[in-house]
Amino acid sequence: MNKMPELPEMENYRRLLSELIINAPITNVVVNREKSINVPVESFKEELLGTRTIFVERRGKHLIFHLNNGRRLLLHLMLGGLMYYGTEEDRPKRSTQIEISFGDRTLYFIGLRLGHLHLHSAKEVDELFAPLGPEPLDRRMTPEKFAGILQGRRGSLKSLLVNQHVIAGIGNCYADEIAYEAGLLPSVKVQDLTEASVARLYDAMQKVLREALEGGGYMDTPFMVGDQLTGGYDDQCKVYDREGEACYRCGGTIKKSELNGRKVFYCPSCQHEQ
Repeated sequence: MNKMPELPEMENYRRLLSELIINAPITNVVVNREKSINVPVESFKEELLGTRTIFVERRGKHLIFHLNNGRRLLLHLMLGGLMYYGTEEDRPKRSTQIEISFGDRTLYFIGLRLGHLHLHSAKEVDELFAPLGPEPLDRRMTPEKFAGILQGRRGSLKSLLVNQHVIAGIGNCYADEIAYEAGLLPSVKVQDLTEASVARLYDAMQKVLREALEGGGYMDTPFMVGDQLTGGYDDQCKVYDREGEACYRCGGTIKKSELNGRKVFYCPSCQHEQ
């Protein structure tokens, strides 16, 4: 099943890239799919060749490569997108949309049917990110701030958690995992949540995202040769993609249904309205 990288996956990539490509000059650029970039291919190559990445930042589900010429590369992998770093010999046998080389090592962008790698100015990136909600793992995201964000909101819990304008970085998988951890149904109405439920939800969000991050996220393709971390959390998901299997907590059966056009996985036996 194609997966959409969410906060833990992109943060895992950010950490790995920060150890591997910082200050390494870009020696070659290959674009196999023009739709994956936002400028003409020749301009894209010209702007990148010889530049170095001085910093890799994550915002929500995006990565931003800060280049030493002041430009930014903005990556959104979307559904099915992933990255691989290594040599021509060891890369996955899949077509690549973009390849950026650093000497004998290349960063391969794979599965960018919906995703993209766009070149922007710092100002343009700031403008693009202005509508994004706060980061769930930011130290400023206190229980009080979280409760304040939920105040006055309406609609289902799942819709709220995946709304990037409310909180940035959570998608289908972790929204379901957070709801499960909090013992709440994904369909519960946010406006009906008690103070205790909101507090439980905050704790669940922190716990699930931190555990997923430490576990390398749920993307099952290694980032490079010898990568034992990436995808480690895939087997730790409690409800996501486990339809028909037994609930680890109560032994009930995990159900899959649809809510506002999104699939949801949950345990009807131990997830409740409050």
